[in-house]
Amino acid sequence: MLNDLKSAVRPALVLTLLFAALLGIAYPLALTGAGQLLFPAEANGSLIRDGERVIGSELIGQTFSGDRYFHGRPSAAGAGGYDAAASAGSNLGPASQALADRVKADVATLSETTPGRPVPPDLVTTSASGLDPHIGPEAAFYQVARVAGARGLPESTVRGLVDAAVERPAFGFLGEPRVNVLRLNRSLDARPAAR
Repeated sequence: MLNDLKSAVRPALVLTLLFAALLGIAYPLALTGAGQLLFPAEANGSLIRDGERVIGSELIGQTFSGDRYFHGRPSAAGAGGYDAAASAGSNLGPASQALADRVKADVATLSETTPGRPVPPDLVTTSASGLDPHIGPEAAFYQVARVAGARGLPESTVRGLVDAAVERPAFGFLGEPRVNVLRLNRSLDARPAAR
């Protein structure tokens, strides 16, 4: 009986160690190496740099305030929003009075800057993760007058920047058109200041 137990335990331990080494070390190292070799920017977080300084990621939204910048979606991730360590939605459902009050207040504030135009939903609703770096083109175009006025630029120039920043659906049909807010604001900052 003891011999039977020894003969059964030995192969089980050997296979456990073999598969632990193979699937726990070799396979992750191979995938990491392939990712670094084939897609180095994506494998390292799709970081956006200003010289040597990292200023953000294409994949995580940021808070922009002030009239000189395009604003992204509101974020419920963390106390200040866009906290990757606290990625989550607000968990407020469609029947929530707190959500309705917040959206109503946001719509009223945005309507003051562009009266008579409906506010795009992207500008008053949070994403599921709270980290969405994109807004729809209509939300970006909605903000053109405010940004152009604050920067002293012609609206046509700012509208052209937004149009150039629109990312089209993959293969023409996968996904929705979208605008990466950080990239759009970087393109604005790259323009010479108005005189």
